[in-house]
Amino acid sequence: MDHEAVAASTALLDFIAQCPTAFHTVATMRRSLDEAGFTYLPEQAEWNIEPGGAYYTVRNSSSLVAFKIGLEVFPHTMSFRIAAAHSDAPAFKLKANPVLEGPDGYLRLNVEAYGGTIDASWFDRPLTIAGRVMVARNGGVESRLVYIDRDLLVIPHVAIHMDASVNTGFAPNRRIDLCPLFSAGVLSTADFDRMIAEAAGARADQVVARELFLVSRTPGSLWGQAGEFVSSARLDDLQCAFAAHKAFCSAENESAINVLAVFDNEEVGSNTKQGALSTLLSDVLARVNDKLDGSKENLYQAIARSFLVSCDNAHAVHPNHPELADEGNRVLLNRGIVVKEAANQKYTTDAFSRAVFEEICARAQVPVQRFANRSDKRGGSTLGNLSNMQVSMHAVDVGLPQLAMHSAWETAGAADTAWAIKALEAFWRIPLALDGADRATIGTL
Repeated sequence: MDHEAVAASTALLDFIAQCPTAFHTVATMRRSLDEAGFTYLPEQAEWNIEPGGAYYTVRNSSSLVAFKIGLEVFPHTMSFRIAAAHSDAPAFKLKANPVLEGPDGYLRLNVEAYGGTIDASWFDRPLTIAGRVMVARNGGVESRLVYIDRDLLVIPHVAIHMDASVNTGFAPNRRIDLCPLFSAGVLSTADFDRMIAEAAGARADQVVARELFLVSRTPGSLWGQAGEFVSSARLDDLQCAFAAHKAFCSAENESAINVLAVFDNEEVGSNTKQGALSTLLSDVLARVNDKLDGSKENLYQAIARSFLVSCDNAHAVHPNHPELADEGNRVLLNRGIVVKEAANQKYTTDAFSRAVFEEICARAQVPVQRFANRSDKRGGSTLGNLSNMQVSMHAVDVGLPQLAMHSAWETAGAADTAWAIKALEAFWRIPLALDGADRATIGTL
């Protein structure tokens, strides 16, 4: 594996380690943007922006939109060059009163599934807790991030001696089997509350609300004799979020407005105030147009000239079950970025957007793979078609190939993160002019 690929995958694992929840992902990106000289624009404040500036805004502390305005951007010719990913991942969320007392002195935690988890992958591995806590302070409340940095919990299997069917038909009941063990008689419910408060730098009586998730403690890894695999929790979709963020920060385009959108709640349908179905992206684009003295007509024209790359990982051919992949449209690890298409329009890709994006990748010398679900498989949905319901533009769905999607431990190719960074840098840099869906003029890098 070459140096560039190893460096990109190593940086990816460092990023994921800092991002146990969507709140931490946005906080990590904010630190990076602040260090790069971006200006934070709170949604509730008036915005002051100008050509040549770099800015970002945040909603719910879990979704972020950043944008860079080229020096040669004018209201009558402007366009938006957008890449979108998501900050959340399938997990188990603690309920408001999470401590279950008993039996026989045990303390367990009451959790519910967030997204489509592979439940069995959460058993018999070290877990901890992360999220945000609302703390009473100075007559109001403030949000504080928490991550308890130690092995804290485990969800134990029933021994095979007590359940002989465990290898033939294991189907855990989420209400019964997936309650993580917190104590075997040493601690109390009050100890749990004090632990969370201490992690938030507060007293237990100051904590007024909590939004907490189980987090796997197994560290990410580059592995294999040839170093060709990268495995971690939350590769879906932090691999794409990382690649998009990295490319966005390095790419410049003087004649366009480059935009990075990272949405929360994709794994539960995106229909929240901070999801891809929300007004977040359309609000940002409208405010940018307004502050650049653009008219409503200018905004309509700009959106028609714009292009969205929706970035969310794709299913690689499984080594033990190749029959589950489509015969002609299957993708492999370490073979490059994936363009996804579906007749049911769960992906936004059409002939025009595919042609434009694949030509950009060709100019950047990035290999492209093509993915479609097997025709008797329903498949999933992602960000592009949902965000396009609020602000409609040409769009393509892409991702990186991976195995064990939605497991607590996912696997991808160590070379593919670098390919994604290179492709998205080209997307943001290359001159691009769209004439409806009839013609695209694509410049050179």
